[in-house]
Amino acid sequence: MKKVHVELGQRSYDILIAPHLLGQAPELFRKHGIGSRMFLVANTTVFQLYGQPLVERLRGSGFRVTEIFIPDGEKFKNLHTVENIYTYLIAQRADRSSTIAALGGGVTGDIAGFVAATFLRGIPYLQIPTTVLSQVDSSVGGKTGVNHPHGKNMIGVFYQPSLVCVDTDTLNTLNEREYRSGLYEVLKYGLIYDESFFDYLLEHLDGLLERRSEVLEPVIGRCCEIKAEVTTIDEKEAGLRRILNFGHTFGHALEVVAGFQGITHGEAVGYGMLAANRLSLRLGLLGEREVQRIHDAILRLGPLPNVDHLAVDRLLEAMERDKKRQDDQKVFVLLKDIGTTEMQSNIDDKTISEIWKEVLPLPQA
Repeated sequence: MKKVHVELGQRSYDILIAPHLLGQAPELFRKHGIGSRMFLVANTTVFQLYGQPLVERLRGSGFRVTEIFIPDGEKFKNLHTVENIYTYLIAQRADRSSTIAALGGGVTGDIAGFVAATFLRGIPYLQIPTTVLSQVDSSVGGKTGVNHPHGKNMIGVFYQPSLVCVDTDTLNTLNEREYRSGLYEVLKYGLIYDESFFDYLLEHLDGLLERRSEVLEPVIGRCCEIKAEVTTIDEKEAGLRRILNFGHTFGHALEVVAGFQGITHGEAVGYGMLAANRLSLRLGLLGEREVQRIHDAILRLGPLPNVDHLAVDRLLEAMERDKKRQDDQKVFVLLKDIGTTEMQSNIDDKTISEIWKEVLPLPQA
């Protein structure tokens, strides 16, 4: 078992990474001080795969577990879903010693974390991520929140989990699109932070796409290490942590304009990285050779869905409402080299519009 520690003083926690981890859940939870009264949040699809045996195992070890089911999909990541969970928790007499467990992907983790952060002004929660994207990104770092019709993750709070349990076996049941979708976030870590990791990903991409455990486990581990290093230095995104938004200023706009349908978060980030890559070239930060290498690497994870029906003016409008804006300026994470970033703002809409028009036609590998 690989353990990555996130050092945040009293809010510190461990990320545990291994196959067959859910089978050890009762012992691991007790070892990490998780209370016996637990509310397990999941959608019905994930629950049927992993929730029922986990609940039975926990109950057999003395945990009092109550299931809370939420709808499946990004479009349900909203305050209405959160309110329904509050109502159920109140009806079940949850208190500050109760623990919320998020079993599922990024949507489930973000919702459950936000509920935990705000119910009774904060109760403990733990993450049990079951998708690539949630295992390498959204379950780590303490970002919780929900969407608003006018913006992605506009309502949220930083709130750290008590524990993150990454069972790599859960990735075997993902469909091909969902699995590949998470790999865009994996590639992001190499691009923004670690050139040698980027090189490793390209060298072992076939094994990664084939879900070989000898490749998958160290890749997930390195992503979690990078996220832990960054968030330990900058927990609340005042500086360094902003590099994790590479591709997201563009990508979130795509999700919003698409109505959170027809494109996954990872695919939107894939498009966003293509756009940020082109913008880095346009501003003279990257050379043609590096830009082409990055472009080719992103497209090897495809195929990306066709989004050229989305109007550029609406994408620009969505970017104006991006939560990462600062001093009324859109902020972009760009690349100076593979593994090295630079923040840029004050970029005119004409340039951004031209970048959109370069990447919106369906890219070809």
